[in-house]
Amino acid sequence: WRRISGTMNNPFQHIVEPLAPNDSHQCFYNLTKLQDPRYDRLPFSIRVLLESAVRNCDEFLVKRSDVESILNWKKTQTQTVEVPFRPARVILQDFTGVPAVVDFAAMRDAVMKLGGDPEKINPVCPADLVIDHSIQLIHFPKKKIIKNIVQEPLLGIMCYFVITPVSDSLQKNQDLEFDRNKERFQFLKWGSKAFRNMRIIPPGSGIVHQVNLEYLARVVFNQDGYYYPDSLVGTDSHTTMIDGLGVLGWGVGGIEAEAVMLGQPISMVLPEVVGYKLHGTPDKLITSTDIVLTVTKDLRQVGVVGKFVEFFGPGVAQLSIADRATIANMCPEYGATAAFFPVDNVSIQYLEQTEPEKLAYITKYLKAVGMYRDYNDASQDPDFTKVVELDLSTVVPCCSGPKRPQDRIPVSYMKKDFENCLGEKQGFKGFQVAPDRHNTIVPFQYNDTEYSLSHGSVVIAAITSCTNTSNPSVMLGAGLLAKKAIELGLSVKPYIKTSLSPGSGVVTYYLKKSGVMNYLAQLGFEVVGYGCMTCIGNSGPLPEPVVEAITKGDLVAAGVLSGNRNFEGRVHPNTRANYLASPPLVIAYAIAGTVRIDFEREPIAVNSNGQEIFLRDIWPTRNEIQAVEREFVIPSMFKEVYEKIEKVNERWNSLIAPSDKLYTWDTNSTYIKSPPFFDGLVNILTDSYWKIYTVVKDMQAPQTIYLPTGETLDVFDAAERYQQAGIPLLILAGKEYGSGSSRDWAAKGPFLLGIKAVLAESYERIHRSNLVGMGVIPLEYLPGQTADSLGLTGRERYTIIIPGQLTPRMKVDVKLDTGKTFQVQMRFDTDVELAYFHHGGILNYMIRKMSGK
Repeated sequence: WRRISGTMNNPFQHIVEPLAPNDSHQCFYNLTKLQDPRYDRLPFSIRVLLESAVRNCDEFLVKRSDVESILNWKKTQTQTVEVPFRPARVILQDFTGVPAVVDFAAMRDAVMKLGGDPEKINPVCPADLVIDHSIQLIHFPKKKIIKNIVQEPLLGIMCYFVITPVSDSLQKNQDLEFDRNKERFQFLKWGSKAFRNMRIIPPGSGIVHQVNLEYLARVVFNQDGYYYPDSLVGTDSHTTMIDGLGVLGWGVGGIEAEAVMLGQPISMVLPEVVGYKLHGTPDKLITSTDIVLTVTKDLRQVGVVGKFVEFFGPGVAQLSIADRATIANMCPEYGATAAFFPVDNVSIQYLEQTEPEKLAYITKYLKAVGMYRDYNDASQDPDFTKVVELDLSTVVPCCSGPKRPQDRIPVSYMKKDFENCLGEKQGFKGFQVAPDRHNTIVPFQYNDTEYSLSHGSVVIAAITSCTNTSNPSVMLGAGLLAKKAIELGLSVKPYIKTSLSPGSGVVTYYLKKSGVMNYLAQLGFEVVGYGCMTCIGNSGPLPEPVVEAITKGDLVAAGVLSGNRNFEGRVHPNTRANYLASPPLVIAYAIAGTVRIDFEREPIAVNSNGQEIFLRDIWPTRNEIQAVEREFVIPSMFKEVYEKIEKVNERWNSLIAPSDKLYTWDTNSTYIKSPPFFDGLVNILTDSYWKIYTVVKDMQAPQTIYLPTGETLDVFDAAERYQQAGIPLLILAGKEYGSGSSRDWAAKGPFLLGIKAVLAESYERIHRSNLVGMGVIPLEYLPGQTADSLGLTGRERYTIIIPGQLTPRMKVDVKLDTGKTFQVQMRFDTDVELAYFHHGGILNYMIRKMSGK
């Protein structure tokens, strides 16, 4: 087995041993044989980082010193120590995944130009791309009307209607998705055939994170003769959902993801780990959504940005994998990098549904390396940076909003909170509506019937997002609530845009089998698509009369969704108040028609018999939900849904895509273009210094001064002139340069504009890495220095002296045309990053490496 492994250069080869004594071809790195007492005190999440470092140690990409830094986590966690991490796989969604596949296609072209074999360009580690960000909620259930009576909070008792949908919304939305995205889908289908180690999950299959949880997760890899922990990075911030299954993962930028796909480690600061202890028993009416919104607010207040959160304590043992995944999914909302639940017996029970044939080696391996957890055994509790506790018995039903996921509101306080927000100053908890307008009512006509809207009226009610649709307890809870509501004669107003967009076909399966899908559909919550939809703003237009009424009254209309983000403008431009809620509460607020209701004191509606119906009359208990879940959420449904997932979409199957190993670029395309990253690629980098101008912004952004002539031009036009003149550019920046979203394009964009270097006071961590990946030099002022202290105006010519022999974090001289000279630190932090720089970036480096050039 030593010969088969091919890892003889690994200094930790001596701890490799077979998992089963009679099978020497299936081995693992037994970390317990390090015989280091520090290992048993490490958080379980840090043990995953350690195993990766040990297994991949080659004294170049990963060094012995990196292993020691991780083992010494208790001291190094506060020292901003960077370590390499090689995840086992990468996951992408189509919105952020298309650029990665485009780069791989362009790399093949570049290898061909260098005389190499383009078919050598493939992802080195497994990469899965799930198409889920394309579908939009354009069509929603059509209604026919039956007279009924409901309670209108501001108008008293009004006549409204029961709705019965015509089930064509799903097909229409999926057809429109294909019509609008045909070019993207053809390109991705080409990629699925052209590249090895890349799998494309077709549209209509589900949401990336739920498909990852139910289908793609390995928990333990069995590959190339070795067992090792499943781990991943993804090009979506909610990749953390998989942490709920005991698989360490988080979201990264596109360049970092491509680096991992090419077999390179990502560089990360060894994080602090906050231990979050759960104890107590939740009330029988509490949902996992209530727990996660409570955790989100709690951890926001604690402050966990850039840290791992690891859950422990006896309360965790009471949570299902779906509950844990819901909590892990919202990790970005409370700011942590990862939200880890180590594998325990509940995890194994879940895998009996999804991966039954792998259970034996998964359990045996995790126990052998000390990564299997018993949450009721306090002696297994590791060291943490700090510990925060939550008594689950204190959790109450809640929502979050109206503009941020961390702003939790008990349902009992919802009406008062919204009314307070109406009058508060414009902000996260304020809309600044004049007091005399708080009770504004705007009548309107819809389908030849008169209705009215007021502040707080619900116009969008969406059961959406993998955050909750992955959880059978809340989905079946919504179905049972709908059943009771229909049986008592309740309805949803026809103009409210209602929708159900499950995270996978598994949800549809158990909702139908349990008999609750019909009741959901009668309230307007029929399946309209499989994808993120409303949660990412693909909510589509509202009925025009509704928009006119909102505009006429300048109303603060409301959206209620079971998603993970509710920032103003994200869900829909006409819903200024947006609330995150559990699926049952989404339906409850849809029936009520407003968020200005106190469910404890006011009826949700009055039925046709004049009977007041309260939310408590239709709310299902945990015991009711669990009884249905035990009967209908069964292993066979996972197998039935996922064994045909890659072939079930007929339009995808019939989609004709190129079959060549090189992609044939359409010069007329306005969407998929061959990137110019590799234009002029040569075999060596010979420049020893660059003379650089800075880009200086004028007051009229996005314009800049073209320094050679003094003209004010658009940034793009100025950049073109600089490139035509052969003048490379430099950016002067302040602190935390690169903070924000879409950081990979924040590096690719400047590169394409001719930026060769950035001089900043400090960098956002991922963005600095992305600049290195694109071949842009990150320079940093020495302590105490800034552009102001050095008297830099940005109008100087800069010469950066780059010596022939470079070392990580070395200081280099910068000379100005004014005669001034000063030193800066070159922020290439590792030998690997220097190798990328010498080749003009990671993509060029990998092209030469894979082509033998």
